[in-house]
Amino acid sequence: MGFFKEFKEFAMKGNVMDMAIGVVIGGAFGKIVTSLVSDIIMPLIGAVTGGLNFTEWKWVIREAVMDGETVVKPALTLTWGNFIQVVFDFIIIAFCIFLVVKGMNKLKKKEEPAPEPVAPAEPSEDIKLLTEIRDLLKKD
Repeated sequence: MGFFKEFKEFAMKGNVMDMAIGVVIGGAFGKIVTSLVSDIIMPLIGAVTGGLNFTEWKWVIREAVMDGETVVKPALTLTWGNFIQVVFDFIIIAFCIFLVVKGMNKLKKKEEPAPEPVAPAEPSEDIKLLTEIRDLLKKD
């Protein structure tokens, strides 16, 4: 029973819950960015470049072997156009995360008050007395 209690305490810690929420929101955000890139940005790039579609770019290493309409051996291809689209996804997500972290750091700096200068410690009674004696001896 101790193992399950320990696991429950671990799972209910704030950091673990925050991380779990971040992973779920990050997954949803990733889908939004993927849709943004594939459904909006890439068609616009295609329109500007004359109908260019990155996802169709590939290098065929071996053609498919067909027997009539049946595929005996599928084609072996490197779909590097899809890789370019995923790189666009990554760049957009990385930029958004950069903006969020930058904003949080800005807020964090405002929250922390500047430390007040520490006043020098008051000399002890012995030091004060010795200073007075020294000053009196200098006068004579």
